[in-house]
Order: sequence, then structure tokens, then C-alpha cells
Amino acid sequence: MTTPSNTEAPPPRRARDSMTAMTEHVLPQHANALGTVFGGQVLAWIDLCAAICAQRHTGHLAVTAEFDDVSFEAPIEVGQVMLLRARVTAAFRTSVEILVEVEGEDAPTGRRWPCAHAFVTFVAVEKTSGTLRPTTVPALLCESEEDRALAADAHERRARRLARRKRAG
Repeated sequence: MTTPSNTEAPPPRRARDSMTAMTEHVLPQHANALGTVFGGQVLAWIDLCAAICAQRHTGHLAVTAEFDDVSFEAPIEVGQVMLLRARVTAAFRTSVEILVEVEGEDAPTGRRWPCAHAFVTFVAVEKTSGTLRPTTVPALLCESEEDRALAADAHERRARRLARRKRAG
């Protein structure tokens, strides 16, 4: 296991301070043969939105470690808009979990619908002696019951991930 380059914990941060929102217009180059956005494109936009959120919270570059619980609920067609919102759900020693919720929007009418969501884990890194190494991240300051519930669920997901890795050997 890699030792973090910085073991001193920075002060806790609030989820609302790193929340990230993105808007993407679905164009023909983003679409499959059915005229709806490719799942892989949705994942790329989720990853980007989550990375910005993770970097805002940690104050460091952050690399994707794992996608968890990705769910595609409804399609978005060419010409429609994709809205992504990311928030930190938990902070661990060198990593953070980010929830990204995706909505579709028909811009002319303003109608919106849930399209996808995912939990993405990022590891904060910094360059030490020319090598990227994990670094300590700020704890998450939970201000509401929703924050606390999301953090508790994130700890359970993390325990399952670690158990899976242990079994895989």
C-alpha cells in the first residue's frame, strides 16, 4: 500500500462548498444509432463533473479509483440537454466519494426527468519527488441529516468495495 505524502489532516470542508454543476447539449456525435446519448458519453461527463467536485473538496488533483452503483434510468435524445450535479458524500483518508445525479431537459419546454446517477471514488494525489502519491484529504463536515445519511451509506459502499478487493486477492 502506498503511504500518503501528507499525513496531516486539512480542516474539514462542507459538501456545499465543492458542489459542481455541468450542462451539456447532446449533439449527433454524442449519440448512438437510436439518436440517444451513448452510455459511455454519459459516463465520461459524470467522471468529469465528479473530478471537478473531488478536486474542489480535496484541494488536489484527484484520479478516478472506482465507479459504483451506476444506474441509467431514461434516455436523452439529440437536441436535448443533460444536467449533471455532483456532491461529496464522504471523505476517507486519501479518497472521496462523489454522487453525480443526471437529469435530461427538453430546453424549449423546461421539462426535466431523472436519467442516471453514479457514485464515483477519487484518490487525491500530489507530486512528491517526481512521483504521484496519494495525499490526505479534508474530512467532510456533515451539516444536515441528508449529509449524514449519504455519508453512512458511503461508508457501507466502501466496506463492500474493500471486502471485494480482499476476496479478489
